[in-house]
Amino acid sequence: MIRRIICWLEYIQRSIRWIGDLFAWTMPLLMIAIVTLVVLESRVFKIGSIKLQELQWHLYAMAVMIGLSYALISDSHIRVDAIQHRFSKNTKATIDILGIVFLLFPFLSFLFWHSLPYVETSFVIQERSNSPSGLPWRWLIKSFIPLGCCLLFLTGLSHVMRCISAFGKK
Repeated sequence: MIRRIICWLEYIQRSIRWIGDLFAWTMPLLMIAIVTLVVLESRVFKIGSIKLQELQWHLYAMAVMIGLSYALISDSHIRVDAIQHRFSKNTKATIDILGIVFLLFPFLSFLFWHSLPYVETSFVIQERSNSPSGLPWRWLIKSFIPLGCCLLFLTGLSHVMRCISAFGKK
């Protein structure tokens, strides 16, 4: 049983790292979109682009929603290290478990369940940009909200299992 749990833990972690590595490519694309828009809107060209502006927040939204789970799985999220460095490994693991179970999971559950009708409505009406020259498929970018919640929930579950397995180890 424990061996099966460890296999699932490793599979979840590998999958989330792979997805995070894949979506990390949104950051160079975002930088290219920003630089391109700045150059186009400069005093030289004086050309604006609604599509490039919307592409920026689409790429940023994807990076954030996927990047949250990647940050948790790679343990690169923000902590209060000024206090935490004094704790034992078991105390740190207990704090992580309590934070995930009592703060992260309820928040993700709330966000996930309230985002489903939002995404469904957007999909049903084939929502697109309000601007005639904007990007289509706004429902696609909105679907990253429940997707990000699911990935972060799996990552939290994986982290809890990792913390439990760390108890008693020195």
